Amino acid sequence: MAENRASLHEEAYREGVPCWVDAQLADVEAGKRFYGELFGWSFEAAYGSSVWARLGGAPVASLAPKTDGRMPTVWTVSFATPDARALGRRITAAGGRLVLPPFGLGDLGTAALAVDPGGAVFGLWQAGSHAGFGRRREPGTFVWAELYTRDTAAANAFYGELFHEALFGTGAVPDFGRAEVTDVFPAEMPPHFLTHFRVTDLADALEAVLGLGGRVQAPPFETSYGLVAVVTDNQGASFALLQR
Repeated sequence: MAENRASLHEEAYREGVPCWVDAQLADVEAGKRFYGELFGWSFEAAYGSSVWARLGGAPVASLAPKTDGRMPTVWTVSFATPDARALGRRITAAGGRLVLPPFGLGDLGTAALAVDPGGAVFGLWQAGSHAGFGRRREPGTFVWAELYTRDTAAANAFYGELFHEALFGTGAVPDFGRAEVTDVFPAEMPPHFLTHFRVTDLADALEAVLGLGGRVQAPPFETSYGLVAVVTDNQGASFALLQR
């Protein structure tokens, strides 16, 4: 049984599958209160000064303090890879670049931060003892990553080459889409990944966001993958709520 679970987990997080999300916040304690109330997360100390968010005991995200106040307050999506250095070379060869080359996080794994040719930032994760999400696609957990870009054809070519098996391989169930940045956001908005968390009732979730000091950036709209609203937390980090 243990071997079966391991093989299923490896399949779930093959290269190119979104496997983790983390928020860079000015105030982690405020973040814990906001997301704990919104999604029912509990928290525990993780690597360095970051904290792991858990739902039902399983890891679902992490919150970390910004090391520089000039850094953006954001959620970052990381994609799984068996070899972060090799993937980094492929990203560079395809016209992207590495903001942070691969670096170790103890025995947890190896991380890196990259930028695609359009300017959207994303993370890489080579698992060690931490494989990624313990739960996903459920209420209160990660369910989708949408890349908002000005050139969807170029994005499809870039990510389709890097992550072909995860997006188009046999049995693939992608959690990653691409859309024009002007569909939801102002034209001046830079290309970016938007982390989506699943909710049971979108109207109730939006009411909770407002009650916790967040705001609504884009009211509910229909997509091919569900009913979505874009919000910010009480520190300005954008994310989406998805009802499906």
